[in-house]
Amino acid sequence: MNHRNYLMLALPLIFSTITTPLIGAVDTAVVGQLPGPEYIGGVAVGAILFSTMYWLFGFLRVGTSGFTAQAHGARDEKAIILSLVRPLYIAAVCGCLFILLKLPISTFFIDFINPTDQVKEHGLTYIDIRIWGAPFALINYVILGWLMGLSKIKEAFYLQVGMNVMNIVLDLLFVFVFSWGVSGVAAATLLAEISSVVIGILVVIRVHSMSTHFPSIKMIFDGPALVKQFNVNRDLFIRTACLLIMFNLFTKMGAVYGTEVLAANAILIQIHFLMAYFFDGFANASSILTGRAIGSGERGSYTITVSLTHQWSIYSAVFITVVYFCLKDTIIGMFTQLKPVADLASHYGSWLLLYPITACFGLVFYGIFTGATSASPIRNSMIYSLLLFSIILWATLPTYGNHGLWFAFIMFSSGRSLFLLMYLPKLNRNLYESFADSGKILNG
Repeated sequence: MNHRNYLMLALPLIFSTITTPLIGAVDTAVVGQLPGPEYIGGVAVGAILFSTMYWLFGFLRVGTSGFTAQAHGARDEKAIILSLVRPLYIAAVCGCLFILLKLPISTFFIDFINPTDQVKEHGLTYIDIRIWGAPFALINYVILGWLMGLSKIKEAFYLQVGMNVMNIVLDLLFVFVFSWGVSGVAAATLLAEISSVVIGILVVIRVHSMSTHFPSIKMIFDGPALVKQFNVNRDLFIRTACLLIMFNLFTKMGAVYGTEVLAANAILIQIHFLMAYFFDGFANASSILTGRAIGSGERGSYTITVSLTHQWSIYSAVFITVVYFCLKDTIIGMFTQLKPVADLASHYGSWLLLYPITACFGLVFYGIFTGATSASPIRNSMIYSLLLFSIILWATLPTYGNHGLWFAFIMFSSGRSLFLLMYLPKLNRNLYESFADSGKILNG
C-alpha cells in the first residue's frame, strides 16, 4: 500500500460523492426557470425534508461499507453476503415506514416551516411523489456501501454518477418538454432512484457470483451479529443527529441578524458542504483499507493506512484552503449576483479559511473508525463537539454577533478532530491485540 494505491481509491470516491449536492442544485435551477418564486420555494421545502430523512440514514452506506470491507479482507463469502442482506432489510422496512407515515411527517414538517399557501401546495406535491422513492433511496445507500466495501469503486462511481445524470435529463424532459412543473422534478428524482436500484442489483449480481447458498432467515437475524450492527448504526445515527442539531441552531441564530446575513451564511454553508464532500472521498478510502486490513489480520497494512490517512488529511486541507483563498469571491459569485449578500458572504467567508485545517482530521479519520466498525468514538466526539458549540455560542453571540456564530462553528469543527483523535490510541491498542491474537501480523 502506497500513496498511489490510496489515491486510486480516493479520487473516484471524491468525484462520486461531490456529485451528490448537484441534484438539489439542478432541481432548484430547473424550477427557477418557471414563472414565480413559489416553485423554487416548494421544491426547496420538499428537498429539505428528504435531505434530512436520508442524511439521518446515511449510516446504511457507511456501516455497510465497514462490515463488507472486513468480510472481504477475511475472504469470508458468507459474511460478504450477510453484510449486504442485513442492511437491505433495514433499508426496505424504514423506507416503507416513511411511506406509511407520509401524512404525519409531511404535515409536521410543513407546519414547522410554515411557508406561504402557494409554496405549501407545491411542497406537498413534491413530497407526495418523492416519498414513494424512500425504500429505493435507502436501498441504494446499502448497495453503494457494499460495492465500496468490496473495493468496486468504478462500479460505485458509475452507479452514483449515472443516477445523478438520469435525474438531470429527466428534470429537463419533464419540466421543459412535458411542462409538468414541480411534479416533473419530483417524478424525475423518483424514477432516477428506482432505476439506480434496478441497475445496482444487476451490478451486484455481476460483481459477485453469490456462489455460496443464500443465508437462512436464522443466519440473517443472528442475535450477536445483529446487536453489533445495531450498535454501530445507532452510534452513526446519533452522530448525524448531532450534526443536524448544530446546523439547525446555526441557521436559527443566523436568522436573527436579518435576511441578507441569513442568505450569506447559507451560501457559505453550501461551500462548506463542497469542502466536506471532498474530504469524504479520503474518509471512504481509509474506511475500505482499514476494514480490509482488519479482516485479513494484517497489522502492517493497517499501520500504513493510518499513516496515509494522516498525511492526506493535511495535504487535502492545504489544497482546499489554497483553492478557496484564491477563488473565494469567484465561488461566492456563482451562488449569488446580489451585491449586498455577496459582500457579506465575502466578509464572513474568511472564517472558512480555517475550516479545512480544523476539520480535516475529524472528517478523514472518521473513515478509520467506520472501517474498524468502532462507531462509539464517532458518536462521543460529535456529542462533545455539539456541547462545545453550544457553550461558545452562548458566550460569544451577544458580543460578537455573526462572527461569534462562525467562531463557534470553527470550534465545533476543531472539536470533531481533537475529540476523535483522542480515541485513536485506544483503537490502535485494541486492534494490535486482535492482530496478535490472529497470528497474522505482517512486518510492515
